[in-house]
Amino acid sequence: MQLFACGVNHHTAPVSIRERVAFPPDILPKALSDVTGTRRIAREAAILSTCNRTEIYCNTQEPENVAEWLANFHGLPPRDVKPYLYLLPQQQAANHAFRVASGLDSMVLGETQILGQMKQAADKAHDAGTLGLLLNKLFQRTFSVAKEVRTATEIGSSTVSMSAAAVTLAERIFPSISGQAILFIGAGEMIDLVATHFAARNPRRLMVINRTIERARDLANKFGGEAAALNNLPELLAEFDIVVTSTASPLPIVGLGMVERAIKQRKHRPMFMVDLAVPRDIEAEVSQLNDVFLYTVDNLGEVVRAGQDSRQSAVTQAEAIIQARVNEFMHWMDTRQAVPVIRSLRDHGERLRRHEMEKAQKALARGENPAAVLEAMSRCLMNKLLHEPSHALNQAGVNEREELARLVSHLYNLHGDA
Repeated sequence: MQLFACGVNHHTAPVSIRERVAFPPDILPKALSDVTGTRRIAREAAILSTCNRTEIYCNTQEPENVAEWLANFHGLPPRDVKPYLYLLPQQQAANHAFRVASGLDSMVLGETQILGQMKQAADKAHDAGTLGLLLNKLFQRTFSVAKEVRTATEIGSSTVSMSAAAVTLAERIFPSISGQAILFIGAGEMIDLVATHFAARNPRRLMVINRTIERARDLANKFGGEAAALNNLPELLAEFDIVVTSTASPLPIVGLGMVERAIKQRKHRPMFMVDLAVPRDIEAEVSQLNDVFLYTVDNLGEVVRAGQDSRQSAVTQAEAIIQARVNEFMHWMDTRQAVPVIRSLRDHGERLRRHEMEKAQKALARGENPAAVLEAMSRCLMNKLLHEPSHALNQAGVNEREELARLVSHLYNLHGDA
């Protein structure tokens, strides 16, 4: 078994790269099938794809091929992706998975959303049939470690979330959120979180737009807001001062021309826009407009990192817990390496046992004395079981014999008697 983690995250790659290697939920089954089945690059695989990272956890003998596959699957030249990729083997991969799930590798230190996303990644791999013994064990340990870290430390205390950061930035642009009209594009978990923070400021107007109008209504009703279908976005956009978007669209849904027309209708009153999607929902060129303040997930980093220094003692505690659990996981992996040998050894012993049992049964059928039959069977079985190690010791050279004698003494618990 060879464990590897391959991917990019907000530490190694800007959003312009991360969005190009992201895996929307609808293509995950195809990707998992491709990397483990069609291409046979990995024996097992699970893919974690969020706004801050795309990572492939896999059991493979060809990690470099997995990295190349990631680029090729998205139609990108490997050389364009390679500078941003990390490829973590064995112990480093386990350490990384534990840190990610515990919120230590997130843009928001200690955030909890990533744990749910990792569980979803494991579930998707399980459903696709690409989660085998190694990755199943890895994710079980990962979730257990994350729970331990959050229970035993204060890593999640005073966490400034992406949602809270968006509100903080908006308050730098507008004197008061209560006087603003806010539009949310999308109806997923992230929009729900952001809407909760903005709704607490009692905005003048709140609307949710989504491709599926029913989901938009469900979320809007939660905050006493309005709902509309996505195809109404062009004519509605100009009515809102704050726009927050987070969808799973593979292409931008808010283009430069759409925003230019909205700004003109607004008579150049400023518009604050937050794009929390990866791939991005808003075309990057929108940031060049004079009356638009556009922020992406990367731009929110400065705000969410504020105050993290106060939790360094919790980070130290968490890292110690993780290191101990990594050592335990690696011990488990090491023991699994011996399983084929142990299985072969037991099969060998079983064959000898069956052979001697058959001889004994035939002797008993002939009417021979049972005590004599049992004595002969036990003696023959003992001789056959000890023949190979005894023969190896007798035939070994002087230097090799000493090492073999030490190993045999250890294996048979002979202490100093050998």
